[in-house]
Amino acid sequence: MFRIMCLFFLFGFTVSQVQGQVLTSQEQRVASSIESSHTDAIALLKESANINSGSLNIEGVKKVGAIYARELEKAGFTCTWVAMPDSMRRAGHLVAERKGKKGKKLFLIGHLDTVFEPDMPFTPFTMINDSTATGQGVNDMKGGDVIMIKALQALHTEGLLNDVTITAYFTGDEERGGDPVSVSRGDFIERAKKHDIAIGFEGATGLNTIATARRGSSGWTLQVKGKTGHSSTIFKESSGYGAIYEAARIINEFRTALSSEKYLTFNPGLFIGGSEMSYDPAKAYGAAIGKDNIISPAVTVTGDLRFLTEQQKENARQTMRDIVSKNLSGTSASIVFEDGIPSMAPTPGNESVLKVIDGVSRSLGKGASVAGDPGSRGAGDISYIAAYLDCVDGLGASGKGAHAPGETINLNDITFLTQRAALLIYRLTR
Repeated sequence: MFRIMCLFFLFGFTVSQVQGQVLTSQEQRVASSIESSHTDAIALLKESANINSGSLNIEGVKKVGAIYARELEKAGFTCTWVAMPDSMRRAGHLVAERKGKKGKKLFLIGHLDTVFEPDMPFTPFTMINDSTATGQGVNDMKGGDVIMIKALQALHTEGLLNDVTITAYFTGDEERGGDPVSVSRGDFIERAKKHDIAIGFEGATGLNTIATARRGSSGWTLQVKGKTGHSSTIFKESSGYGAIYEAARIINEFRTALSSEKYLTFNPGLFIGGSEMSYDPAKAYGAAIGKDNIISPAVTVTGDLRFLTEQQKENARQTMRDIVSKNLSGTSASIVFEDGIPSMAPTPGNESVLKVIDGVSRSLGKGASVAGDPGSRGAGDISYIAAYLDCVDGLGASGKGAHAPGETINLNDITFLTQRAALLIYRLTR
């Protein structure tokens, strides 16, 4: 019996090692502290969610920033506000810092704004049931902000942030970025470059799914010209095919040439043509007059292009240029590309951070953590810095309906997600 028991304990130890590092006594205290502060986390979420902080609501964004600064100062962080020029029509960013010499230098990312502007119907923080709440930005991403803050507070309480370098950066315009990017994200990028690892607290697509890659986004505008005249002459040498046929050919050839490529998408969002037309790019608005017996002389098409790597983006753009250049008779066309948010390409460094997250998740008894599908996420702030340091995202709140009235957060997941964030930070900074 003794031999059987010894074998059992040896086998149990082996399984424990496979499943993940056992929590240390310090880590256990952090996890317990977070569990006992669940009510405080909900209160902080409610306080911040009940302030409208649409990207263009400058005062609202600043109010949320002040709340988070108050809480981060409790964790020993020094907080500053990065103001934007008045011409940007944006509030600015909250930066909280601790500096030291121990472990990896971490750059934590949140954002203060939501998609809900003051002229939209206000939805206050409301409990739907014991496990679910709704409110503006509870999922995207005030829930993630609260998870980050409460994780840092728990670590500070246990004295585990001493002599570490952590910057928590909360942008004020993630949902509707200020232009130019060199101003709206200049400070963000330069600070990030001084760190080793970036961790984003955008919403979780699943409790065990981590974003090690995110697609980038860019735009394009297609302009097509054709000969106008009586419709009875279309297809003849004297008139050609007209602008609408040529534009349709180009868009369809984009589809046939590129639509099967993994992680690459391109969507024509506006297609306008006629005998007379106008287009205002500032408002994304167009108007047209078309008569059946007039060949359309002009077409404008605008769209987006989403990609996983810069090389994929450039290859797609070249294919699109080639298609645009092969015009139907009597037509001409040109395409202009506009850079947006770069991609967060998958890298070995990102995978190495995922392995640490996986160990934490297993240690907490929640099973393995895996890389999510990059095609399931859009671009985000972390993408601006992905070329400079290792990055993971999606460590924020879980819920449904982001960017829509009735957006929800799963309250019962907050404790685990905060524990995971805290222990990840702890293990990376040892």
